[in-house]
Amino acid sequence: MREPFSEIASLSGVEKTVVLHRIKAMLTAGTIRRVRQTLLATNLADGALVAWKVPDDKLDGAFGFMFRQDAFSGHVVLRSTDSKTAGSEYKLWTTIKVPQGFGLERHTNILLTKVGGEKVKIMPAKGIFTLGVGHVRRKTIEPGSRADRRAGMIRTEVVELNDLEWRVLTALKREFTTEEIVPSPWRNRSKDADLPLELFFSVAEHLDRRKIIGRFSTFLEHVKPSTGGIRVTRFNGLFHWAVPRGMEIQAGSEVGRHEILTHCYWREAGPEFGNVNIMAVAHGTEKQRLLEHKAAIDVHLAACGIPVSYTNVFWGGRSEIKPSEISPIEYRAWLLATGTARLT
Repeated sequence: MREPFSEIASLSGVEKTVVLHRIKAMLTAGTIRRVRQTLLATNLADGALVAWKVPDDKLDGAFGFMFRQDAFSGHVVLRSTDSKTAGSEYKLWTTIKVPQGFGLERHTNILLTKVGGEKVKIMPAKGIFTLGVGHVRRKTIEPGSRADRRAGMIRTEVVELNDLEWRVLTALKREFTTEEIVPSPWRNRSKDADLPLELFFSVAEHLDRRKIIGRFSTFLEHVKPSTGGIRVTRFNGLFHWAVPRGMEIQAGSEVGRHEILTHCYWREAGPEFGNVNIMAVAHGTEKQRLLEHKAAIDVHLAACGIPVSYTNVFWGGRSEIKPSEISPIEYRAWLLATGTARLT
């Protein structure tokens, strides 16, 4: 989108100067966590949801390392279950993106050694049914509310980029500072990439046609309280279902159409997690309300004739969220900085 702030003004019916002023004010106050051009990073790097089994006395340090010292970890969350169940000893959960050519397993083994962990479970997405935000909008959704059609599945396929495309992408994806929230924001980014503006746009639009570019987003802070002490959400549940082999796409399509969900994936978790293969995330201000949403999805699956052999909820506690770095150049620099280059 060549003029993102103009588009926001047009869609909202608010003058562009007011839009710019308000976004700056909300970013400064922390109401908005970040402003950035999102990417469909599942197409750019090997990614996965990762569960870590870490001794309790090392859990806090592991959390801090993933958040502060590993640029390739995105969401970092401590999760728990209401009772001791399959996989409940895995308390640290992260999302990870590893640039092409380096390997998820290799990276997680480096991290496991760094934090003193015992075991790690890597769960790449085989299919994506839901991926979005909109936490405020979802606060009033009734349990069982769902789209008229089943969710389609996006397959995860990594694409290769040339040097010019990486130059443009690196400039595109960087978070905006308050000083950069101005009309025609890509003009300065094209200068950063040392490219004429029209060439910058041409490459970016080609990447968009290849389904590499996501939304231009102002991310609402939904984890931490605002400066006024208000939380958009208080609870988030990672829902698990185990469905028969061969029914993953049908089940994910039925789960993913439920409007409360911000994420829904087909991931293979294996026997340590009850052979779960469909996962989804929902946020809310009341735990019981989220359980009612989960129960409505369970009922819908049964009505569709999809048997569930095992289901569970992993509740999110302490969490930090940041974009995962996906640049191969940054990855090589990280290996050198952490003294792990020899392990690759």
